[in-house]
Amino acid sequence: MKTVYVLNGPNLNALGNREPGIYGGRTLSGIESDCRTTAAELGFEVDFRQTNHEGLLVDWLHEASERDVIGVVLNAGAYTHTSIALHDAIRTIQPIPVIEVHLSNVHAREAFRQQSLISPVAAGVIFGLGPLGYVLGLRALAARP
Repeated sequence: MKTVYVLNGPNLNALGNREPGIYGGRTLSGIESDCRTTAAELGFEVDFRQTNHEGLLVDWLHEASERDVIGVVLNAGAYTHTSIALHDAIRTIQPIPVIEVHLSNVHAREAFRQQSLISPVAAGVIFGLGPLGYVLGLRALAARP
């Protein structure tokens, strides 16, 4: 069966409690459930992970290329704005597509959140749609040739 990685970065383990006015009240486990349901409908499985450590996200991206993963949905959290290492890891695993996802509209927030080091190497970017962004990211991967 085809596999998609859904990778989550720092502080996303605190969803549901962390600034619900910005990130909503849904927990990461609720988002994981949505992803698994959508993936099953699309005929693939999800490997859903979260870490607060940048290097582990890099390792997981490299692993994706070694395990015949068809795509990655990535919410890198704050590392989106700071991590050249993630940028380089995404370039390293191309042509595996990476869909960058953010729960909030980063362009309506602080100036430092409006710059993504990941967007230039991502296959697509979805932001501001809350948990639906993850589902749309999976659907985007399924629709790719």
